[in-house]
Amino acid sequence: MNVEYKDIKDFTKEQLEDLFLSVDWSSGHFPDKLVVAMKNFKTVISAWDDDRLVGMVCAMDDGIMNAYVHYLLVNPAYHGKMIGRTLVDKIKEYYKDYMRIAVIAYDNEAHFYERCGFEKSTDASPMFITSLWT
Repeated sequence: MNVEYKDIKDFTKEQLEDLFLSVDWSSGHFPDKLVVAMKNFKTVISAWDDDRLVGMVCAMDDGIMNAYVHYLLVNPAYHGKMIGRTLVDKIKEYYKDYMRIAVIAYDNEAHFYERCGFEKSTDASPMFITSLWT
């Protein structure tokens, strides 16, 4: 397997649906919205196995100080192949001059982000208004 990383924002709804549903994320049920969302993100780095989208990281930022990693996902068939870690490393390099890179980690994935250099906040909690179920 030779994974190629791309800095693109144009995806088909089928590619996004396949990737997001592979990790059971409810946003995968809204592929038309995901297509638009990808175009609107400041930064999107994707991982490809030939013509198959197998992972991606998406971030937004304020242009100088703060960046927020909104999506990081890798198709489970590709877990353990350093794809997620490589995507995080690419985001860290892209935002190396920023003062903060933030991510909201699900509890069962916090250890992954900690291994990537993120620290759990002791004085802040994520809060949402959402109609998504995952």
